Amino acid sequence: MADFLHREVRIEYAIDGPDDAPMLLLSNSLGTAMAMWEPQMPELTSRFRVVRYDMRGHGRSAVPPGPYSIAVLGGDVIALMRHLECARAHFCGLSMSGIVGQWLALHEPAHLDRLVLCNTAARIGPAEAWNARIAAVAAGGMFAIAEPVLARWFTPAFIAAEPPAVAAARAMLLATSPAGYAAACAAVRDADLREDVARIGTPTLVIAGAHDVATTPADGRFLAERIALARYVELDAAHISNLEQPAGFTRAVLDFLT
Repeated sequence: MADFLHREVRIEYAIDGPDDAPMLLLSNSLGTAMAMWEPQMPELTSRFRVVRYDMRGHGRSAVPPGPYSIAVLGGDVIALMRHLECARAHFCGLSMSGIVGQWLALHEPAHLDRLVLCNTAARIGPAEAWNARIAAVAAGGMFAIAEPVLARWFTPAFIAAEPPAVAAARAMLLATSPAGYAAACAAVRDADLREDVARIGTPTLVIAGAHDVATTPADGRFLAERIALARYVELDAAHISNLEQPAGFTRAVLDFLT
């Protein structure tokens, strides 16, 4: 584990894999941390120099005052790449960080080789829903939203069949700073890239979950149909598809990046 400062904000990151392999950046979703990618690490680190980081407000990174914006979160990625002296990398983001990936492809395409957008959308949900979630966290902390969030993250079958995985996800969610979570919710609330994504020229893989009610398969197909160099994969999962279908998710990413 290591960290660096970007405009006085400390960002925590970890690097695994061969020094001379292509770099792959993995960015966490709202309410998680870099540990969300553990199921993918054995196979990805055999082919890539994998850089995971905790988005500001999450994990072990700092929690500067909010609200955040997608542009600020994207700027953290570019700052991390500069810190690592990496000119180009693959980027994989899920949910909120999938919007960050779209922003990078629109504003910093020279830094991207390939892009993986997982369980995300050009716009996620109405502003009213995000404002209600921000208010709930402000009033009751992360416990106030934990169970409804987990019900969106995973299918009922997975929750029943994989208690350890669900418990680990719940622990990540509950360990998230309420202030950081609310600030990041505002970034998602204010992001609408529906009119812009057709300008993305980076080769892109879009992964959707067949049972995802937060970012639906229709949202994934919207991206894949508008990004010229996109392919679409749908997994038998809800929102956090890399945890619910780890083998299928990893295989899709490897097939695309290699």
